[in-house]
Amino acid sequence: MAPQTWFITGTSRGFGRSLAVAALEAGDRVAATARRPEQLADLVEKFGDRVITLPLDVTDAAAAAAALAAARDRFGRLDVVVNNAGYANVAPVETAPEDDFRRQFETNFWGVYHVSKAALPLLKAQGGGLVVQFSSVGGRVGGSPGLGSYQAAKFAIDGLTRVLATETAPLGIRYLVVEPSGFATDWAGSSMELQPVPPEYRDTVGAFMERSRGGRTAGDPDRAAAILVEVVKRDHLPSHLLLGANAARLALDHARRQLAEAEAWQAVSASADFGAEYPVAFPADAEQPAQGPR
Repeated sequence: MAPQTWFITGTSRGFGRSLAVAALEAGDRVAATARRPEQLADLVEKFGDRVITLPLDVTDAAAAAAALAAARDRFGRLDVVVNNAGYANVAPVETAPEDDFRRQFETNFWGVYHVSKAALPLLKAQGGGLVVQFSSVGGRVGGSPGLGSYQAAKFAIDGLTRVLATETAPLGIRYLVVEPSGFATDWAGSSMELQPVPPEYRDTVGAFMERSRGGRTAGDPDRAAAILVEVVKRDHLPSHLLLGANAARLALDHARRQLAEAEAWQAVSASADFGAEYPVAFPADAEQPAQGPR
């Protein structure tokens, strides 16, 4: 298979760095972006002209378009566009500063929007390509206390990507949503701000803070990156790829609960239509199992 050309956001550390290295080690070419591209100098030293480093703040739509165009001009085409840049701060929704909530959403959702939208004309012109959106198992399951902005953005990414996949399918553009669980990246490290937690939220948000900062995560980002480099070369891709045993467990538990709930309420749902049987008996008023957080 011919070498592929990647465009990856947020490659200074974490998943982005691991993915850039894995793609380069596989013989591919990489346009590696970061707010401070000088942090990527070691990639150029090691891999030479198979990598180009570019400055990019994904919240800047014009900068996203310029970086994508520069990468295309350097390598001639873009095969895989990866929206990886993102971060999370932790606070209860009630007390989180609105400006911080918005700033997180600007990066975690609008950054993905800017890069995805700017990539479309380039991918259309070359007859197709793949867009990889980094989400989280929390973007499928939800319910992680303290991550209101982050998980709202991840749900929004999934909704946007499902629409894009339908709109651009005839144009040869494909999509893959990646949903990791906990990995040994800096996600819960120095890039995460833990904001004050009122006493009434200590058992929920406070407990999540303790879990996120304590103990070792199971996921190996280098191994996950190597898996992704192989996956994207397949002819037939999953629409969503869970990474990590915990991600798979949470997603399967969530799917089973959703199916059971939809089936239990199916008759009530149908009774809302004109001409349908009405009224119908409600299911037993039993307590539902709690949703599983990230």
